[in-house]
Amino acid sequence: MLLYQPQEGYCYNSDSVFLSDFINFFKPKGRVLDVGAGCGIVGLLVARENLQVQLEAVEKQDIFVEYATINARVNKIPYKIHHKSFLELDEEIKYDYIISNPPFYPEGATKSSNEMLSIARYNANLPLDDFFKKVSRVLKPNSHFIFCYDASQFGLICSELDRVKMRVVDVQFIHPKIDRKASLVMIHARNGSKSLMKVWEPFISFDGNDFSKKAQEIYKKASTQSIKCQI
Repeated sequence: MLLYQPQEGYCYNSDSVFLSDFINFFKPKGRVLDVGAGCGIVGLLVARENLQVQLEAVEKQDIFVEYATINARVNKIPYKIHHKSFLELDEEIKYDYIISNPPFYPEGATKSSNEMLSIARYNANLPLDDFFKKVSRVLKPNSHFIFCYDASQFGLICSELDRVKMRVVDVQFIHPKIDRKASLVMIHARNGSKSLMKVWEPFISFDGNDFSKKAQEIYKKASTQSIKCQI
């Protein structure tokens, strides 16, 4: 998959590639919304692998709306993008899946002076309570919410999801190395579910200085080629 990205500022990283692989495990279909699309990578990878997906995205930054639109066209994937904040999205539209690699750096973290990076990284731009309330309003009954987040905030995530009557049904923690604490968590939540949580085997992303075998397999399957450019 060919992906154009800004020459400077925020670019996708392994979080997005790993998340798309996690989402694909659930074989999504129907109306899918990618929240905070950036250059479009998560939604486009999911739509490429799941042909029954009707992909939409929401992105508030002008520059990323342009890149995501170009990337969808270049990769010949039908795409509808809403140019606005997710919190402003029309609530009459309902989705079968909502997917997202949202901004998750917590309040108090040292913020970048670059506005593009700040919006893409820090959760002050999309607080958990507002984020989850909106998800619950635009998700169809008994449907799916799949996203990644800072692993250290997992307890808060479960609490906030419970407030909007959603339940974590699958969770996988990603560790940079086998002897390091988890840095990322991937979550599959559902509304109306009574299932117990399934905790997946930990995902170790590095073996020494190289990607682990599993990480290499995911990157090979994604087969992304990034081109940084100014548009």
